[in-house]
Parts: sequence; structure tokens; C-alpha cells
Amino acid sequence: MNDCDIVTKRTMNAPRECVFRAWSDAALLAQWWGPKGFTNTFHIFEFCPGGAWKFTMHGPDGTDYHNESEFVEMRAPERIVFDHLRPMHRFRVTAKFEDAGGKTAVTFRMIFDTAEECECVKGFVAEANEQNFDKLEAVLAAMPKDH
Repeated sequence: MNDCDIVTKRTMNAPRECVFRAWSDAALLAQWWGPKGFTNTFHIFEFCPGGAWKFTMHGPDGTDYHNESEFVEMRAPERIVFDHLRPMHRFRVTAKFEDAGGKTAVTFRMIFDTAEECECVKGFVAEANEQNFDKLEAVLAAMPKDH
């Protein structure tokens, strides 16, 4: 980790194929993406290298946050890489999924172009990522484990 990175880690109580599916299936991802109280409307979700991901996060106060990202790499069930392009903060996300004896160790790494850009969001992103993972765990708990 360096001055341009924010890393969040958690072990999820689900096999890594299920965790990967929760990240790669638009219907599942829309259920948990974002901090507590946020919901999503996905407009475009092209899960392939170079594919677009355009969506609106709806804040609990009614504010809409339009987001645009581009998928860079996906290797089921090991990793997903995408670039968050707009608005404002530009960064690369690498999500790694490692088998942990039937559970999955998830590493969510955000890499910013500059330390200054990273510093602008560091104060709220770490907690937001934890809330995001709380929502992911709830979706995983409701998923059948035989897929």
C-alpha cells in the first residue's frame, strides 16, 4: 500500500464462485453496491474487457450520483479490474477473491493517480467500503451456495 491506494479486506462466508457471481451479475451487484442506504439503477453493464458500466447511485437523502466505469479485466473466480472514470475521482479498482477454506478473502484495492486525489476521499471511503461489504455479506447470505 502507498499514498495513492485505499485497501479494504474482508473474509466473506461464501465460496469464491458465489462472491465472484455477486460482483459479475448485474442484478446481484445492484443490490449491494454502495454504502448503507444507497440504491442503484444500472443503465449499462457490459461485463467484458473494455465494457462500459454506467449507473446511478441514489443516496438516502435523494441525491443521485451518476457513475461511469470501464471494465479492464476479469478472471473468474479470481479477480475483477475496472477503471472508475467519472464523475470527479478517477481510480482503478482491483478486486481479488482468494479461497479461504470454503470462505473467500476479498481484497478491494482502489488506486488513484496521485496522493492528493487519494487524500481527498480517504476520510470517507474506508467506512463507505466497509458498509459496502456489509451489504455484500447480506446478499451472499441469501444466495444459494450450490452455484
